[in-house]
Amino acid sequence: MKKSEKKLRQAIIDQCLFMNACGLNQGTSGNISARYHDRMLITPSATPYDKLTPEMIASMPFDADYGTWDGPLKPSTEWRFHFDILKNRTDMGAVVHAHPTYCTALAMAHKEIPAAHYMIAAFGGTNVRCAPYARFGSPELSKLAIEALEGRTACLLANHGSIAMGETLDKAMWRAVELETIARQYHLSLSIGGGPFILTDDQIAETMAAFGSYGVQDDYKDIAAGTKREVKA
Repeated sequence: MKKSEKKLRQAIIDQCLFMNACGLNQGTSGNISARYHDRMLITPSATPYDKLTPEMIASMPFDADYGTWDGPLKPSTEWRFHFDILKNRTDMGAVVHAHPTYCTALAMAHKEIPAAHYMIAAFGGTNVRCAPYARFGSPELSKLAIEALEGRTACLLANHGSIAMGETLDKAMWRAVELETIARQYHLSLSIGGGPFILTDDQIAETMAAFGSYGVQDDYKDIAAGTKREVKA
């Protein structure tokens, strides 16, 4: 195993540990994948994160028979949408799936997240969609997730959880944290009565243009160390 691959495998484990430590996920319900050249590296199924070693991360080649994997442990049961997303979205390098409390609460109600906060622009548009329900690990779920992610970098999964993508592993986790933060804020605003005021398409477009000069994602480059906007349920 090359040093660069082992480093990425360890980074996946570190992000899993961070994901649980900051309250973004619980137990082994979440899973993380990252692109490594012509393969996808993904967390194995039902294995506690603190027991993982780089050698346990499953490897799935993009150009082999669908579902082919290498490693001592089988890949996450959610490997389909991880694999399909990374194969279809060549602009993305990593996927974070989790069951964060507020994202999941909205997903249980089949609610999308509208432009209630300008940071919705970090996900590529004026909303974060909620994909219809399909059984975990199923081809149907993968299809619905890809549709919900069209033109976006995150989505909710009905009665399930959330997906966030990133050009890098750090950016995928950054978006996962931001998504749960906005979900929590939106959820709380709904409890006030009357709901939040929704920003216009023009206001979100203005924000997206401003992000280009601000370097908003770079401001969170050390999120894996837990030094930025920790999320607690």
